[in-house]
Amino acid sequence: MHDTAQPVDDRTNARRWAGHFDRPWRIAATGFAFACFGVGAVLLGFTIWPVLRLAARDAQAGLARVRCSMNIAMRLFVWLMHSLGLLTYEVHGRDRLARRGQLIVANHPTLIDVVFLVALLPEVECVVKQALWRNPFLRWPVAWAGYISNADGPELVAACARALAAGKSLLLFPEGTRGELCQARPMKRGAAQVALAAGVDLRPVTITCEPLTLRKGTPWYRVPRSRPHWVLSVGELIAVRRWLDSGEPRPASVRHLTLALTQYFERSAELQGAAMRGRRIST
Repeated sequence: MHDTAQPVDDRTNARRWAGHFDRPWRIAATGFAFACFGVGAVLLGFTIWPVLRLAARDAQAGLARVRCSMNIAMRLFVWLMHSLGLLTYEVHGRDRLARRGQLIVANHPTLIDVVFLVALLPEVECVVKQALWRNPFLRWPVAWAGYISNADGPELVAACARALAAGKSLLLFPEGTRGELCQARPMKRGAAQVALAAGVDLRPVTITCEPLTLRKGTPWYRVPRSRPHWVLSVGELIAVRRWLDSGEPRPASVRHLTLALTQYFERSAELQGAAMRGRRIST
């Protein structure tokens, strides 16, 4: 009896010791990954991206090259985080992102949501916070990629509509910033304004993370007890024809579409999060 039980005890002890070192390892590896991200952004911002942008035959070709390079860089960063054991992830409905000229909207629970989405979307145009232009690490990627600042006021909607009219895909986070909780936040009206101005349907992407990490107000080194898992689910198009043909004033249509978008993400994030928690409990 003793001989047969000993291997089981050894395996249990090995798992216990591995568990003791798992969290310190993930803290150190997270710091290493973000350091690689920052250094890589600066190096690429002073070498590859300027060359790709300035050596192109025209401005649009240069932007396309930089954004394609950005897609590759984000894919490498996701690979690095996964290889270091910092996270796992899954993507549902990825083929729905293949068509260009889409208005893609996503909820925003964590710091690296944009990393996942840019990794999935070659040549996508993004609306980003004006604060990124003051960030020493991120100002170069957003500048060379020609991303749209959210501080442009009325011009913002026109710039987004022009990008969509030119056949480019556009990525928006209607919440405007990360939430402090897992639930979806109320949406701002920018996404609805752009969709109605351009007459383009919305392609929703629901992002959930369990256990939640890298949320607003949480430092990078406060890693959860277990390795977080991201799920990105690309939904069916939300058609805007109903609000375009409603006959009501545009501000009212924007308000009602924004409410519908908020309800969609609240429902989708709640269902997706519950499914993830259920899977964790069952395993």
